[in-house]
Amino acid sequence: MIFQALFDCMDFTGWLLLGFVFLLIFDVVKNWRPPNFPPGPWAAPFVGNILTPLDFKTMEKLSKEYGPVFSVRKGSARLVFVSGLKMVKEALVSQLDSFVDRPIVPLFHVTFKGLGIALSNGYLWKKQRKFANAHLRYFGEGQKSLEKYIEVESSFLCEAFNDEQGKPFNPHYILTNAVSNIISSVVFGHRFEYSDPSFREVLELDNEAVILSGSLRTQLFDAFPGLMQHLPGPHQTVHTNYRKILVFLKKEIEKHREEWNPDDPRDYVDVYLSEMEKKKEDPQAGFNTETLLVSTLDLIEAGTETTATTLRWALLFMLHYPEIQEKVQAEIDRVIGQSRQPTVADRPNLPYTDAVIHEVQRMGNIVPMGFPKMASKDTTLGGYFIPKGTYMTTILASVLFDKNEWATPDVFNPEHFLDSEGKFVKRDAFLPFSAGKRMCLGEHLAKMELFVFFSVLLQRFTFSPVPGEMPKLEGVMGFTYSPEEFRFLAVPR
Repeated sequence: MIFQALFDCMDFTGWLLLGFVFLLIFDVVKNWRPPNFPPGPWAAPFVGNILTPLDFKTMEKLSKEYGPVFSVRKGSARLVFVSGLKMVKEALVSQLDSFVDRPIVPLFHVTFKGLGIALSNGYLWKKQRKFANAHLRYFGEGQKSLEKYIEVESSFLCEAFNDEQGKPFNPHYILTNAVSNIISSVVFGHRFEYSDPSFREVLELDNEAVILSGSLRTQLFDAFPGLMQHLPGPHQTVHTNYRKILVFLKKEIEKHREEWNPDDPRDYVDVYLSEMEKKKEDPQAGFNTETLLVSTLDLIEAGTETTATTLRWALLFMLHYPEIQEKVQAEIDRVIGQSRQPTVADRPNLPYTDAVIHEVQRMGNIVPMGFPKMASKDTTLGGYFIPKGTYMTTILASVLFDKNEWATPDVFNPEHFLDSEGKFVKRDAFLPFSAGKRMCLGEHLAKMELFVFFSVLLQRFTFSPVPGEMPKLEGVMGFTYSPEEFRFLAVPR
């Protein structure tokens, strides 16, 4: 009787309000913070901390308020963030197997689908990474061809800079193309001319996707993918750009299929095609056309974006610190001279140059948030309980700028990597490539490229700002942290 009377007196507004109350109660119960879970800011019903941008500066502020291990909620997903050298190394090194998995990141899952190397897990990830390690080494380090590729490409790069005839120009895509040509030579067996419009479009599409991926509007897709996939926004541009890039890569793979000779593999794609034949009876290993396409995208992106962005930061810092540029040039002139170009073998004899490159990586802070991981089992971190399946992100920027680890953390200072005698020293807090089982696959290649490209450029040119156009040192926060577009003068020495 009571319920019947209540039902009779309820109008549409009443039912709407009652429905909202039930939904609110359901949301509160569903998203109740687990016992002893890392603390964090108050989360609004339904949306969580949706207005909190997931950039490293915002996260660093939250770490000061809530401690080195804290949490943020986006929609119904709880994300744990880890700050400072002690806790970052605890998560990545001491608890090596606790955070080895990748979560599903909806924005990227549309394209990568849990395949390839960077975003896969379990048996497939182990097989794909092992294969990539072995065969990238075979077509690179094992035959000393990587260094050869870099040395040849550095000559093309210098020619491109020379072609500008000392006039103002933007080095962005010349540098990006040069860096991408190294991994392209290994994966596809050839490089791309800087004037190639198709490859230039690929580089521009990828750059736009990387920048848009870090925007707050794009991050809404990760919180509400079911809703956002039907709405316009920058996430749609990211997905469109990746589709276009995949079309380009698919054409490259199809060319390889037409010319493929299993007895004479020319590059990474050729040996992958052979592995697809060998692994037909092991479908869980993922050796198929779709995974090859995603793996190729993985490798080209990983082997291009971060290194090219670091080189842009390097030249930008040289504009701001001409006295450091002069010291690098003096060391190169003293050790190598002008009769030959620097090689990887020269690195031990160029400690100041090496220190400058490391300081560029530290201050450039290319991947300040690392890449998200996921708790592969129930674990404890910093005294807090982290349930299996929880997203976890290490704030690498907090380590690179840790006031307890660096003498002048906010100042560009190559002395951070030199001892009292001017010899190069390694630093525990230098983690631009992350650490542990999920650290950057291309670290060795990146180090070779950064050293040779930077050294050759400083040997051949003096860089200075365009009068009245000193570019800012404040970067643009996308998926990576990159310099704003800038022009400069490259004067042959």
